[in-house]
Amino acid sequence: MSDRTRGLDQESRLRELHDHLVRSVEELVTGDDWKRALEFAANFRSRSFNNTLLIYAQHAEAYERGLVAVALPSYVAGFKQWQVLGRHVRAGQKGYGIFAPVTARFASSFPTEVNSWRRLGRGERPRTGEVVRTRMVGLRPAYVWEVSQTDGAPIPELPMPSLLSGEEPPGLQDGLTSLVEAAGFRILGTPDAASLGGANGRTDFVGRTVTVRADMDSAAQVKTLAHELAHIQMHAPDRHGSSHRGISEVEAESVALMIGAAHGMDTSGYTTPYVSTWATSVEGRTVTDVVRETGERARHAAATILDNLDTAKIRLGGPPLPDGSLPSRPPAGMGPASPDRLDVRHEARSF
Repeated sequence: MSDRTRGLDQESRLRELHDHLVRSVEELVTGDDWKRALEFAANFRSRSFNNTLLIYAQHAEAYERGLVAVALPSYVAGFKQWQVLGRHVRAGQKGYGIFAPVTARFASSFPTEVNSWRRLGRGERPRTGEVVRTRMVGLRPAYVWEVSQTDGAPIPELPMPSLLSGEEPPGLQDGLTSLVEAAGFRILGTPDAASLGGANGRTDFVGRTVTVRADMDSAAQVKTLAHELAHIQMHAPDRHGSSHRGISEVEAESVALMIGAAHGMDTSGYTTPYVSTWATSVEGRTVTDVVRETGERARHAAATILDNLDTAKIRLGGPPLPDGSLPSRPPAGMGPASPDRLDVRHEARSF
């Protein structure tokens, strides 16, 4: 196959993946569907929101056709990764298409100057004194298989958090409190919702305080604290988060839901407005673009917070290694203006 033919074939597969993704996003029309997507993304938070939707949709299609035996995916991995783990993909099982990053090396003698970075050719060495960093420059199609599509060595069993309704995950409130305080905010209590205008919590960026109702069960207080921490991480006046009030609230509630789901909390009490209400209220943007960007920002913010919590969490979606340890997180794309830093202030590229 020529390079041109291979390139055209890859572009065709990328278009197919994009069309599949758009169809999946268009189905997120109710609050319940959005919540289910976020709960699933909490299990697969090491992957982008786009890829979690693609995995979810393709697995659902395979299940409906009787090609897989389980309704929801547990562990997914690439063909070679399953081989490393002593398992093999069964004959006839079709992989789930996802977006994978294409990276390149860039060099600069003045790394703090955005326009000074130049792309290195294959095998090219940097000049003396230059700093070299890797950045994402494009996308390519890749494939993963769910564990039920494979045979071989058993997967190590990992403990799964399980909580009763209203119960707080051990250590979560202390962990969230530490992150709020590390951001320079004091946590205050209030006896009821009257002082908060009916809300459960409030973040004051001027006074640098977070207020949480004290008349709620511990799980509700933890949820509220996670919601307010999301505002701190994503919506401070000096950050580049959404300035749309409705979307900011959806993002914060989505982050709180993912943090709760990652700890095995009951998410039935989370109230996320219908996508058809909030995503259509942004002028000049399509619903699918708003949903994808909101989901990715929420996933990235939740993953950043979860990475800084020393608590027992559910799996990351990738199979554990034979010794029972978890695999490292797949690399995230870096924004062009910040080649060496990626945090919730700079939206991760979606792949």
